[in-house]
Amino acid sequence: MDDELEKIRMAKLKKLMKKFSKKEKSNVSGNVVELNQDNFYKFIHENENSVVDFYADWCGPCKLISPIISEVSLEYSGRVAFGKLNVDKNENIAVEFAISAIPALLFFKKGNLVDSLIGAYPKHEIKQWIERNI
Repeated sequence: MDDELEKIRMAKLKKLMKKFSKKEKSNVSGNVVELNQDNFYKFIHENENSVVDFYADWCGPCKLISPIISEVSLEYSGRVAFGKLNVDKNENIAVEFAISAIPALLFFKKGNLVDSLIGAYPKHEIKQWIERNI
C-alpha cells in the first residue's frame, strides 16, 4: 500500500516538475490571464494570437467552458495567449466589442479582432475554431 502511494506521489511530482520546467518561447504562457480595463489592450496587442473569453460569474455556460479554456491554454502555450474578461466588471470593453451573449470567445491577431465563437462548445470544436484562426 505504501509503495503504491509513493509511486503516485512520484508520478505527480514528475508531472509538476515537467510543467514548471518548460521554457516559455514568448510572453505567452499556459495560463489564462485575468483581464480588465487596465491590461486588456496591452494583452491583445502584445500577443501574435490571443483568445479572450468574455464571461460573467453568474453565467452557467461560462462556468462549463472555463476548465476547457484552461486545458486548451496549456495545449496552445507559446502559440496563443488566453485571457478572460468579466463583462460585469468591464462593461466598456464588452460594449466596444458588441458582446450581447456569453460565453463569447474572441480571437485577436496582433490586436485585431478576426473571429468570434458565441456559446458553450465542446473542447474539440473550440480547438478547431482556434486552428482555423492561427
